[in-house]
Amino acid sequence: MGMRMSNRSFFALYAVLVFYFTLHLVPHRFLGVRASTVSRNETDRLALLDFKSKVIQDPLGALGSWNASIHFCSWHGVTCSRRHQQRVTILDLRSLKLSGSISPHIGNLSFLKKLYLENNSFTNQIPSEVGRLQRLEVLFLHNNSIGGEIPANISSCSNLIQIDLSGNQLMGKIPLEISSLSKLEILALNSNYLSGSIPSTLGNLSSILIISLIYNNFSGSIPHSLSELNNLASLYLGANKLSGAIPSSIFNISSITDIDVGMNQIQGGLSPNFGFTLPNLRYFSVAINQITGSIPHSLSNATKLEAFYVTENKLTGEVPSLGNLQRLQYFVITNNSLGSGGQRDLNFLCSLINATRLMRMTINANNFGGILPTCICNFSTTLEMLLLDGNKIVGSIPAGIGNYVNLQRLEMWDNQLSGTIPPAIGELQNLKSFGLSNNRLSGNIPPSIGKLKKLLQLFLSGNFLQGTIPSSLGQCKNLLVIDLSYNNLSGTIPPQLMRLTSLSIGLYLFGNQLTGSLPIEVGKLINLEILDVTWNMLEGEIPSTLGSCIRLEQLEMGGNLFQSFIPSSLSSLRGLRVLDLSQNNLTGEIPKFLAGLKLLQFLNLSYNNLEGMVPTEGIFKNASAAVVLGNSKLCGGIPKFQLSTCGSKRSKERRLTLAQKLVIAIVSGLVGLALALSALLLFWVRKRKEKPNPSSLINSLQNLSYKNLYNATNGFSSANLIGAGSFGSVYKGIFDEGKTTIAVKVFNLHQCGASRSFIGECKALRNIRHRNLVKVLTVCSGVDYQGNDFKALVYELMHNGSLQEWLHPVTSQDEADEPPRNLNLLQRLNIAIDVASALNYLHHDCQPILAHCDLKPSNVLLDDDMTARLGDFGLARFLPHTQTQTSSIGIKGSIGYIAPEYGLGSEVSTNGDIYSYGILLLELVIRKKPSDITFEGDMNLHNFARTALPNHVIDIVDSTLLNDDQDLIITSNQRQREAKINNIIQCLISMVRIGVACSMDLPQDRMNLTNVVHELKSVKNSLLGHRTVSTTQRG
Repeated sequence: MGMRMSNRSFFALYAVLVFYFTLHLVPHRFLGVRASTVSRNETDRLALLDFKSKVIQDPLGALGSWNASIHFCSWHGVTCSRRHQQRVTILDLRSLKLSGSISPHIGNLSFLKKLYLENNSFTNQIPSEVGRLQRLEVLFLHNNSIGGEIPANISSCSNLIQIDLSGNQLMGKIPLEISSLSKLEILALNSNYLSGSIPSTLGNLSSILIISLIYNNFSGSIPHSLSELNNLASLYLGANKLSGAIPSSIFNISSITDIDVGMNQIQGGLSPNFGFTLPNLRYFSVAINQITGSIPHSLSNATKLEAFYVTENKLTGEVPSLGNLQRLQYFVITNNSLGSGGQRDLNFLCSLINATRLMRMTINANNFGGILPTCICNFSTTLEMLLLDGNKIVGSIPAGIGNYVNLQRLEMWDNQLSGTIPPAIGELQNLKSFGLSNNRLSGNIPPSIGKLKKLLQLFLSGNFLQGTIPSSLGQCKNLLVIDLSYNNLSGTIPPQLMRLTSLSIGLYLFGNQLTGSLPIEVGKLINLEILDVTWNMLEGEIPSTLGSCIRLEQLEMGGNLFQSFIPSSLSSLRGLRVLDLSQNNLTGEIPKFLAGLKLLQFLNLSYNNLEGMVPTEGIFKNASAAVVLGNSKLCGGIPKFQLSTCGSKRSKERRLTLAQKLVIAIVSGLVGLALALSALLLFWVRKRKEKPNPSSLINSLQNLSYKNLYNATNGFSSANLIGAGSFGSVYKGIFDEGKTTIAVKVFNLHQCGASRSFIGECKALRNIRHRNLVKVLTVCSGVDYQGNDFKALVYELMHNGSLQEWLHPVTSQDEADEPPRNLNLLQRLNIAIDVASALNYLHHDCQPILAHCDLKPSNVLLDDDMTARLGDFGLARFLPHTQTQTSSIGIKGSIGYIAPEYGLGSEVSTNGDIYSYGILLLELVIRKKPSDITFEGDMNLHNFARTALPNHVIDIVDSTLLNDDQDLIITSNQRQREAKINNIIQCLISMVRIGVACSMDLPQDRMNLTNVVHELKSVKNSLLGHRTVSTTQRG
């Protein structure tokens, strides 16, 4: 009984225990699993909510659904896993205009595989917590404003396949750890501020397909290790500061399709076999580097090539046949030295007729010669851009050019094309830019040009076009700029042209033979900024409607026959910066409103018939900015105008009238006759001695023909030849039976660049006025007696020749017995000041700023008073008015005087002129050319002078400077003599020091011209302080 009870008790206890475990322990185990799931889900939800809290702007309300009313897996942009329930795997918030910072709690989304936050406005940094996302495969943060550095622990995201951080503000270096991402296929870090070298460890990214690092600040060379990336398809390294050569092994990556290393400082040549070794090549760019050598002939084997860019390098030689490149769309080889100027240079063009997708053919700014082949009319009609400008191409423009119905840009300017403009041009219905300037084209402008309804730019300047301006141009309602300058166009300006309200950049008609009045419709050009009609034969009054052109900044009407008053309506042109009304027949007083034009920087009213008082306010405060000479009836103004005081002339005339009346009252007939005869004799004597009036001289020379110049120079005889240069010769001309002498610069138009030099010099000299600049009197553009093109400039004759002739005279047999000409110290100092003053004017007071680009002794001329005048502006360049003051147009100067930075491809700047001036100043004092044979190795004129400073200057300067001072000869006092000698030496030391300071290698180290002028004048004052009172200031 007891045993049964015991068993019953045991089973009862067992049942209780089983029930207990069933009721408590088992449910608690399962409840623990459920609690863990809830906890992890809560982590994702809280991470998302913290992400939302860091978003400060959500203009589209994209995160409006992120609230407790729905489960977070249903929130906008959130995707959860099916396998791992309620775990976030994708966060896609791209292109939602979100701004703020990325929350560090994003690192708690431990199941996240794809993060898309691109095309927003996130700022701050990439949180380092991203490195905790070990399942992350895609990280897209591009096109935001994220700064800071790339976190190194991103390498912990070992499953990453795609990284795109481009278009941000990231700085620092690429972390080396990133090379451990063995699954990475895309690395896009372009358009940031990353710097340092490209890590060679990137060669460990065995799966990589695309590397994009363009538009950063990477330096150093391209790592050879990249050639180990056997799967690489695209390598974009452009727009950095990379140097050295492209590793030849890169050209052995057969999988590669795209290579872009443009806009760096890459040197060396192209692999001769890359057309064979890169069979899949589709895109190739080494543009804007320093690549040398030639275009490999193997290029034609890259049959999949679509784009080839080698712009702005140093490539030479011929362009190979491209007949196999049937997929080619872009062929851009601009700005090299390709071609030889020979007849076969353009043969490669005909090999491209099989390229049925061709869109851009740009071979401009090279050395291609020969006749323009007619096969260019057989390219694919898909062609949108054909740029052949800046070469030596001859022949005519084929009529078949009208086949290109999709052509948008056709530019052939700056060649030697002849013939006429084919009427078929009118068939190019999509043409937007048409440029044929600076050729030898003749005939009429075809009226069919009016069919170009989409035309924006028309450049036909610098040719020999004749006839009238077609009125059909008025149908081109989208034109922004028209340049027809420097042709032989005649007739009147069509009113239809003046109704083109679209014209905004400029209307250039100067240097033609246009007649009639300026149409009153000119007032319709309400958007125009520049109107230039100088050097024509326009007449009548200046239309008052010009006052409606309120956006005009530059109005140039000089060298015409305009008459009457300056209209008061011009007072409405408040934005005017340049106003040139010179060399017309304008009368009346100078309007006072001109002094109130606050933006006006240059005003030329010279050589008119203006009268009355010159204002003293506004632009009239600056005699260099306002030119009024040649108006004999003007008075007053600031002293620098050197005009008579208003009223003095009238009182003088009144006194003369009273004197005449007194004489008439007291003299008899015989005495009167004697006086008359005496007066006649006196008049005759004065007439013989009288110098020609500058105003009458200008007017008499305005319309000189070839015949006039031929006769004046005795048929351009060698006896009249006074100089020769790169683009032409200078002759002495004589007018009016020897009373008037001029210098005639005749351009050799067969010399490449001569026509460009002529136009450049005309533009440069048109608006500059300074006592130390050679003044152009007129231009002559026409044909000679053989029917050849003729262009010449007429200058004032500088009787004392050039500085070159004084420093380095070439003695002829006739001059062998004559004593050599020498410049004394004061004369050289004056010349140095004159040239520096001229440059200072060009660089600071001229609008726009002008760089001379060819300063040397042969371009410094000396007038009767030994005043230096700077001439030859054929290579001058106008510069934008900015602090940098540079121009991207390359130049050619003279060996020895060219700034070192130009040899490295730097842009033109005023600093280049300062360097040339420094060399000229040293040459002036030392009397050695920069090309002197004594300079070897690293020694040059600058280093020669620099090493002599200060104690050995006396050993290197021109010895005649120490022996020509007349004061020393008449000084008997030994102490005074020593003081004078010491003063001369100090003067020479100062001049050499300034010359060295101006010719420093680095532009930023060179002396400022304003300081140069100031210091040289101080040197002059010091020198004159030890001279006798009788010594003249000009020496």
